[in-house]
Amino acid sequence: MTDTGKVHRYLGKGHRLIEGQDKVSGRVKYTADLKLAGMVYLRPVLSPHAHASIVSYKLDAARLVPGVVAVLTDEDLCTRDTVINSRSSAVLARGVVMFRGQPVVAVVAESEAAAQSGADAVEIEYSPLPAVVDPERAIKADAHVLWPNGVPKEGADLTAQHGASAKETAKVVRAYSNLHNEHHFGRGNVEHGFEEAHVVIERVYRTPIVHQGYMEPHSVVCDPDTLAQSITIYTSTQGQYIVRDETARILRLPKRQVRVVPMAVGGGFGAKYGSLEPLVGAVALAIGRPVQLVLTRSEDFLTTTPSPACIIELKTGASRDGKITAIEARVKLDNGVFPFELGGIVGMLLGGYYKCANVDIKCLEVLTNKPQSGAYRAPGAPSATLAIESNVDDMAHALGIDPLEFRYANAAETGDPCGNGDPWPNIGLKQCLERMRVHPLWQQRRGSTGVRTENVHNGRSFKSGLGSDRKQTGVGIAVGGWPCGMGPASAVCRVDSDGTVRVHVGTVDVSGSIVVMCWLRLRCLVYPRTRLRLCRVTPVVAHSGLQVAEAKLLTVRLVRWRALRKWCGTGCCRWPVITLRLAWMIWKYAMVLFL
Repeated sequence: MTDTGKVHRYLGKGHRLIEGQDKVSGRVKYTADLKLAGMVYLRPVLSPHAHASIVSYKLDAARLVPGVVAVLTDEDLCTRDTVINSRSSAVLARGVVMFRGQPVVAVVAESEAAAQSGADAVEIEYSPLPAVVDPERAIKADAHVLWPNGVPKEGADLTAQHGASAKETAKVVRAYSNLHNEHHFGRGNVEHGFEEAHVVIERVYRTPIVHQGYMEPHSVVCDPDTLAQSITIYTSTQGQYIVRDETARILRLPKRQVRVVPMAVGGGFGAKYGSLEPLVGAVALAIGRPVQLVLTRSEDFLTTTPSPACIIELKTGASRDGKITAIEARVKLDNGVFPFELGGIVGMLLGGYYKCANVDIKCLEVLTNKPQSGAYRAPGAPSATLAIESNVDDMAHALGIDPLEFRYANAAETGDPCGNGDPWPNIGLKQCLERMRVHPLWQQRRGSTGVRTENVHNGRSFKSGLGSDRKQTGVGIAVGGWPCGMGPASAVCRVDSDGTVRVHVGTVDVSGSIVVMCWLRLRCLVYPRTRLRLCRVTPVVAHSGLQVAEAKLLTVRLVRWRALRKWCGTGCCRWPVITLRLAWMIWKYAMVLFL
């Protein structure tokens, strides 16, 4: 970015964290800290099978446990007729379980201990069915088909909320199978490209399911209002409006009757977009009392939405002068039991970091008897980046070319095609590499003091013949890209009679975004920070999409900046309510990481 030399009052300077003292002193209230009058505790009984039919329940012993209020199955809830086609709609199993960790029975009690004792007393008889857990085996002709009549279509698709490629590929009409969808991106002639190549690298990369590993497990409190026929949901979430909309749809309630209060988030990383809110809401409506569910760590591992397993067969070629001539890939993405398509973004990145005239990428979305996959820090990008960057390293090494210079010579620039054929907008990959080229870590990566380097590969130095008191240091580079999609955002600015400015936004505080937003507001208001307030409760606050990395921060920042500037021009004697909406798309590209 260009340095204009302008000195700002707040921006570009060190400040004490606004919420820091509350967090370190334990005053911040998380969902698990809530204690409502008459609140009871929910413990789910999860399936131990990846695929099985439910033969019978034995619930009497659980109901006799002291403190147990109710033991509920799918038939006892308002969701009994809801189509099950996503993790959030899989409230309680209906006749069959489709993945290990699927909730089957809900036990509600006056205390957490009683709820756990009641859950332990539940007996469920299962009849195991064929389970498909290997994505390569799942797409074979003789594999058991998870959805013989196809996956039900009702409901929302969260894929687009996580930066999935908007480029549509031709739909292949085929008999129902575990191959849910196939994305095919191509340009040029890869066979011709490999003929031109002096070096051809062919590898297979496998990345497993990875749980997001947040410190705070999924937790929800639902408080029903029987008179108003509404519910209030307190939840740790990255997107309260998507939670409101999906919960209202699944519980068959008007959106106006579902209020969401986003609580402090103890880590999300793409996983907290609404999985358990419909379950807790349905149970609260069934018993007419506030209900809290806080997953144990084991339950969180089993029943939430981890990042997908991925298999990438990648073949790349480069000419003697260091030009990438061909990229060919076949990708299998393990969606789990419900679709969560990421093939578009994986294909886009695999064929988009570097200039290449000949590209052929096929991405297969495979269904298996596992929990539905979900987002995790740019879903699909780590697997795609691991594969292409590893091959790039190997090609540079085989050609005897510096790995940074090899990347620089092939780096995509503005207007070059992504893997899906769309042109890159303004990007900064070459600028990042130029900065890395002069960075001391890269310039000094060879021949570090006290380290004898005999083998060097992508700047990694290996110790040889030195004593145990010496250290070895390794430095390498990799590039990574991400198309950051922006959705609708709003900001409402109100002025109280005492001069306090209240800014209503539909975002939640993830990764310190509240700090940045406050300083941005102060930039255009000659106000002390203590006179600013932030509101985030639906439906009072302005509508916004999911909190995904910097995406929502950038969108809401512009909306709020314009709203505040408009307010400043109205005069402090007025009580304006200004709402500006902005829907736009920007793209963010290129981080160069030292590994």
